[in-house]
Amino acid sequence: MKNFIVKIMGNTSKKLAAKCTLLTKDEQKYLAATFRAASKNSDKIREEDLIRFWGPQIDPRLAQFLTNFLFGYGPNKSPSCDFNRFAELYVYNVRGTSEERMMVAYNSLGMDFNDTIELPYQLLREYCESIASTYIKVLKSASSSRAKTWINKGFRGRASHVQALGEAIAASVEGDADVTLNACTSNQLNKWLQLNTLLRQMTEAVFVNLYGINKKTGDESPGPVARAEPCLMPLPIGLDSMPDYPAFIDLSHIVWLNSHIPQKHQDKWRFLFSSHIHGESFSTMTGRIQDQGASLLIIEDNSGYIFGGYAPASWSLGPNFVGTDESFLFTLAPKMRVYPATTYNNHYQYINHHTKTLPNGLLMGGQFHFGAIWVNGDPFGEGSSAESCSTYKGYKRLSKEPNFRIKSLEVWGVGDKPMSLKESDERDLSVLDVNPEAKAILDMAGRTRHSEGIREPPPL
Repeated sequence: MKNFIVKIMGNTSKKLAAKCTLLTKDEQKYLAATFRAASKNSDKIREEDLIRFWGPQIDPRLAQFLTNFLFGYGPNKSPSCDFNRFAELYVYNVRGTSEERMMVAYNSLGMDFNDTIELPYQLLREYCESIASTYIKVLKSASSSRAKTWINKGFRGRASHVQALGEAIAASVEGDADVTLNACTSNQLNKWLQLNTLLRQMTEAVFVNLYGINKKTGDESPGPVARAEPCLMPLPIGLDSMPDYPAFIDLSHIVWLNSHIPQKHQDKWRFLFSSHIHGESFSTMTGRIQDQGASLLIIEDNSGYIFGGYAPASWSLGPNFVGTDESFLFTLAPKMRVYPATTYNNHYQYINHHTKTLPNGLLMGGQFHFGAIWVNGDPFGEGSSAESCSTYKGYKRLSKEPNFRIKSLEVWGVGDKPMSLKESDERDLSVLDVNPEAKAILDMAGRTRHSEGIREPPPL
């Protein structure tokens, strides 16, 4: 194996060799192992052998795009590619700059890269859809307990939702995602590649998988290297006791939403409420979602539209709006879109019940009776979404109709649950209470223990 690595690494260009110094020893090893398996121990890979090697783990469109890069296109197409070109594809996608990744995209789509040449938007969209499709395939086939838990509870990666995920990523190349775009300039693409972390993370996961799984030989076949990046799939908490969970969102929706919430909350989603499991009861919902920290409200209306909001603050019954400008609204079906806060006002979260002078229900954005999301308290099951809302940028009505019936509603806490007041008090116990040695040392040194005299008295 070592001789094989030395042989193929010795044939690389200086530019690629410099890039390869950024790879770990394991990464260099599995690049060589994958090349050897796909090429059948040859110094070159044939296109048909590589497509067969990657097999069902790659979307057929992405396989075609990548072979365009590896083997060329048009009159310059070659029947085989060497390790140098094979390694470039991995290095540029996983370690490359935005310019290098842009060059890969152009070549993969059958175009020579040039600053003056615009990339047709439809091609870019297909490229993003093929990345998203392959990423969901990776999730489904991975040994990750996170993905398996979601899948085993009925969360699927349906083709229509995967396509919508790719479309949403491509649409973000333009500031306004719903502006009709015919072509993208190199400047637009460069900026987009720098800012779109979801595409970068999915692409990296796809290429780590394609280059790290050796299905031909069982020996010397390293698995995918663990990445330092946060996982796009959160760990689901609270579903174990439910064998038949009525899932109405999709793996693609989870990936999309999780990529938009603050990174500190991306590791886990805590199941709090489902209208199918806990019943159509506003009081039950409020009891289960209060004081749970940041959360996601997800609604499906009776027309099949799926939408909701990210609430950065704990829900708490009261007359006032709460929350911060980390709040955003979103749609998941038929399209995936995110509407961030404008900071024009602070009408992010409101929830109230059993009051006579204020509306009883849940509101996100806008004004009373004109909310971006309004969930009626009594009778529960009815809601509305306003035509306009100055609280969120680019906002468009979320539901199909202004007034809707709720088909499904669920709430997920994201990240760790905040500590209660009692838990916080216990955590804040002085080190002197739990470390008598430290107290004795201070006494011996004649140091005054300032904290002892100002503690709260114990409750009567």
